[in-house]
Amino acid sequence: MDFTPTEEQAAARGLAGEIFADLATPERLAAAGTGSDAELWSSLCAAGLPGAVEDIGLLGLVLLLEEQGRVTAQVPFAASCVYGLLAVAVHGTSEQRERLLPALRRGSAVATGALRGRGGVEVSMDAAEVSMDAAEVSMDAAEGTPDGLLSGTVPWVPWLRDATHVLVAAGDRSLWLVRVADARVEPVELTAPWAAGRLVLDRAPGERLGGPAAYEDVRAGARTAFAGLQAGVCAGALARAVAHTNEREQFGRPLAAKQGVQLRAADAHMDTEAIRVTAYEAAWRRDADLPYATHALTAAWWASEAGTRVVHAVQHLHGGMGADLDHPVHRHFLWGRQLDAYLGCGSEVLEELGELIARERST
Repeated sequence: MDFTPTEEQAAARGLAGEIFADLATPERLAAAGTGSDAELWSSLCAAGLPGAVEDIGLLGLVLLLEEQGRVTAQVPFAASCVYGLLAVAVHGTSEQRERLLPALRRGSAVATGALRGRGGVEVSMDAAEVSMDAAEVSMDAAEGTPDGLLSGTVPWVPWLRDATHVLVAAGDRSLWLVRVADARVEPVELTAPWAAGRLVLDRAPGERLGGPAAYEDVRAGARTAFAGLQAGVCAGALARAVAHTNEREQFGRPLAAKQGVQLRAADAHMDTEAIRVTAYEAAWRRDADLPYATHALTAAWWASEAGTRVVHAVQHLHGGMGADLDHPVHRHFLWGRQLDAYLGCGSEVLEELGELIARERST
C-alpha cells in the first residue's frame, strides 16, 4: 500500500485547502447559521474540485474532505460527491452519466443520500410498509422496471435543503434516485448545522441506479468519505487545542507544559491518525479495485469511537472556553458528534463488521 498522493491529488488538496482557508472563516461560518455557504460552494465548483473527484478517486476525495473538516466548512461536498458524482459515474447508465454528471460537476445539481444510520431508509419493492430507523417507506413498482413510485418519510437527511437529488435504497438493496422537487422537504435541526431536512415522499417517481452491487459500493464509499471528513474535523480541533494550550498560561507556565495536558493531546493525536490511516486504506483499496467493505467499516468504527473521544478531549483542553457556544472549537465538537450519529455508533458498526467477517470466512 502506498498512500502517497499523486501529483493530481496533491494539487487538488492544496487548492481546496487555500479556498477553505480563505472563505470558511469563523465569521462567515457563524453568519451561515444552519445554511450552506453558497459563495464557498460556487468557488469550489468554479475551481473544478467536485468534478476532479472522478479523476483523483475516493482517496483524492478523502484528502479534500480532510481540508473541509479542518475548518468545518458549510458545503455539501461529501454528500454530493459520494451519492452523486461517484455513484452515477460508476453505476449509472451512459444516458444517466450524460444527463446528470455535467450539472453535478458544475454544482448546479447537488446529491445527498439516505442509505443507512439514523437518517437512513429502505424502500419496499412489494409495496408493503417496512420500518427502518423510524422511517417508513413503500414503493409501487414491478420488480426489474427502471422507474418506480416511492412513498414514505425519512426523519432526517444531511444537506437535503441544498440537494436537487436524493439517493434511497429499496428492500432488495437496489438504489433509486429521486428528484427533491418531486418530494416535500421540511427543515430539521441536527447537532451540526448541515442544512438537513425531513424527506416526505408521496408516490414520488424514482429512477433505478446501478445493479445489485451498487448499494454496497456506494454505502462503503460514503462511510470512507465521511470518515475522512471526521479525520479533518479532529485534526482541526486538535490544532486549535495545541494553539490554545501553548498560549494560555497558568502560574506562569503554558498549559502545554503540564504532563496531563500533553498526554491528553497525545491520545487525541493517535486517535486522529487512526481515523486518517484507516480511511486512506479503505479509499486506496477501492481505487485499486480491491475488496474494501471490511476496511470501510473499520474506518467508520474509528471515526465514530475515536472521533467522539477527540472532540471531547479538545473541548476539555480548552477549559471554560470549550463550553462557549460561540467559540470556534465548539463547531468541531458538534460536527464530531453528528458524524458519529451519521456513521452509526461504534457498537453498531462493530457488530456489522463481525457479521461480514464471519460471512466471508464461511464462504
